[in-house]
Amino acid sequence: MAISAMIAGCTSTGEVRQPAGPESVEPEKALVLPPPGGPSIVSVIERKRGNGVEQTISLFTSSSVPGQNFLKAQFLGASGVNSGASSDSYRMIRQGDIAREMARAVPGVPMATSATFLQNSYGPFGYASGRSRAGDTCIYAWQQIRSSQSAHTQARNFGMIQIRLRLCDARAAERQLLGIVYGYTVTGTFDGDIWNPYGAPPPANPALGQTGAPIYPDEGGYRPNTMPIGYEPAPAVRQPRTVAVRRVRTQPSYAAPVLQPPVGPRVPLPNDDIQTNAIEPPAETPAPIQQPARPIGVTVPSPDCIGDAAMTAACQK
Repeated sequence: MAISAMIAGCTSTGEVRQPAGPESVEPEKALVLPPPGGPSIVSVIERKRGNGVEQTISLFTSSSVPGQNFLKAQFLGASGVNSGASSDSYRMIRQGDIAREMARAVPGVPMATSATFLQNSYGPFGYASGRSRAGDTCIYAWQQIRSSQSAHTQARNFGMIQIRLRLCDARAAERQLLGIVYGYTVTGTFDGDIWNPYGAPPPANPALGQTGAPIYPDEGGYRPNTMPIGYEPAPAVRQPRTVAVRRVRTQPSYAAPVLQPPVGPRVPLPNDDIQTNAIEPPAETPAPIQQPARPIGVTVPSPDCIGDAAMTAACQK
């Protein structure tokens, strides 16, 4: 046993390896792309398996439902990039597994599975839809891309792709969210035709190149009501008469100016009829009574009235 341990130690290279855990990659390396116009890719988390690779592509989310919108893609082949990691088994889609996935992806939202058979460019798919208490619309879609069982007998077409889509939006309707299932594009491929998950390409339409199988430019098909070409003149084309419209310019209406009342006495004009009545004569006042003025001071007697002549009548006046 000691010898075998020594041999094992000598054969090891001692190379340093990183643990096989999830890692973030660029959005351009996503294995599945949403349709043009969104929702946009936020991040891509990749996990390498022993027989394939798994990616969780986070999408833009505008919803009050807990969780993130995502596209999950799982590519399973013979061997993966990380040979030391565990391998996933080829499991078919089961109703119980889908119910558990929906409970984790869309918590608290009652989902109802659609019974209508639907198919996009990669084959049939199923989905469930529901509405949250806040009114947000949610869908959860699943699809398995794998060739038919008859193609496996030819030692080819053994690959398988599993796709899951979770979408919740506050404004979009169910049909709008379902359109993303029809619009996403699978960009990842397998190395070698033996792992082609799509199977053999479908043959061309056998009606191509055959007589008695007309192909029309639209879905209307053959029109039985033929048009009489060349038997009736074309109707005369009447040119509509153009009438010149005269534009009538309306004069802007101006508001009459408001005159301010005059301040002070009114001054009459020379030809004013009411000039004589404009100024009323003042009321007559009684004339003052003229009283003789009394001399002020001492009366000086006349020289003729000095002495005995002072007693005369002339001097007494």
